[in-house]
Amino acid sequence: MPSPAPKAKRKALPVWLESILLLVLALVLAVVIKAFFVQAFYIPSESMEPGLIKNDRILVQKVSYWGSGTPERGDVVVFKDPDNWLSFTEESGPSNIFSKALTKVGLYPTGGHLVKRVIGIPGDTVECCDSEGRLSINGQPIDESEYIAQSDGCAAPMVQCKLRPTTIPDGYLLVMGDNREHSADSTAHMCRNPKAEQCPPTRGLVPIENVVGKVWALIWPANRFDKLSRPEVFEDVPDPQ
Repeated sequence: MPSPAPKAKRKALPVWLESILLLVLALVLAVVIKAFFVQAFYIPSESMEPGLIKNDRILVQKVSYWGSGTPERGDVVVFKDPDNWLSFTEESGPSNIFSKALTKVGLYPTGGHLVKRVIGIPGDTVECCDSEGRLSINGQPIDESEYIAQSDGCAAPMVQCKLRPTTIPDGYLLVMGDNREHSADSTAHMCRNPKAEQCPPTRGLVPIENVVGKVWALIWPANRFDKLSRPEVFEDVPDPQ
């Protein structure tokens, strides 16, 4: 009985073609990761000092807010500019072609976004300040000394320490920077006259749909690499009545 003919050897791809295919696969994976899992951003100002400094590179996790997940008090989040909060320089992002290409696949920080800490979620009532200059959430004063920049002022200097009781409507967040005296945050953009017809009650608040994700880690400079976590003080805040 004749022996079976040997199978023809599979022809190997040329090295140059294999390299191109691997590069394409890597780019596709990078785009998928950016769209669904993590993305790089940078800190556009000094508003999140001392924890995050201007031009720090951060990694944002998107899966935390999938499905029914929503931002929680104390989370540091990245969100799209809700109403021209950013200057032209902060909004423009990278200028050279190479950096712009890396931005498209999530390998370089993008512009047009802000980074702040969530203070009030839907249903919460936020006000400031008590006799010690502290913020109160749902009637509970909170000690923010763990993360905010130290100053001689109060926790809401952008409104001269007089933040009227503000109840956050569904679908919105009240956000603040950790460097309160240098942060154009929700308090800096809220209505000075709540009864003014041309000033909607949601002015200064951030639509939840604008949130890209939660800041997971500070990744650059490498000597300051750190994984961010929610401050424990927010665990004691009662649910809204």
